[in-house]
Amino acid sequence: MNLVSDAHAAELVRGAGELGIELSEGQQQQLLAYLALLIKWNKAYNLTAVRDPDEMVSRHLLDSLSVVPFVAEAGRTWLDVGSGGGMPGVPLAILFPDRDFTLLDSNGKKTRFLTQVKLELKLTNLEVVHSRVEQFQPLAAFDGITSRAFSSLEDFANWTRHLGNVSTRWLAMKGVQPDDELQRLPADFRLDACHVLKVPGCQGQRHLLILRRTS
Repeated sequence: MNLVSDAHAAELVRGAGELGIELSEGQQQQLLAYLALLIKWNKAYNLTAVRDPDEMVSRHLLDSLSVVPFVAEAGRTWLDVGSGGGMPGVPLAILFPDRDFTLLDSNGKKTRFLTQVKLELKLTNLEVVHSRVEQFQPLAAFDGITSRAFSSLEDFANWTRHLGNVSTRWLAMKGVQPDDELQRLPADFRLDACHVLKVPGCQGQRHLLILRRTS
């Protein structure tokens, strides 16, 4: 059974175009292969609450691609915290083959899935780490740290503080703008920018908050 249809492929290309992203043929095939794996494994591993494959192009692939411009202007090494089913880390690794992406999750089932994605898609720029974020000790600070519906901004900042420095950009993907969470940001973090994300096919609000450490 073919898990990914021509309609899914057309929606991906059309949506990427609306985001100002021109996908190569290879990137299209990798993103669709990732979608097929997500659909297949989700039945047993509960990787995402989105059960309908027809919703996954917009709510997973295009939502992940919506932050491409902000990743493009930042550095070379990236950490995706609480990566789960691999969003936005896997799509970003496909879009930026010359940058390194570490996908971290404490759930063994999810990291097994991500390892399978890495192998099948031959993503040599992707590393999968099974660990709690507080216990993860990389060799160097990351240039960028992403999260998608991972935690409150306060917890995101506190749990990942040791993984970045004053040059790092923290990219938190959220639904509605979390004004209450911003009030509770740790003292050594500040809001650098807040962007409204227009995700083709997604009805709800989407925001990207970019945080920086001040010390």
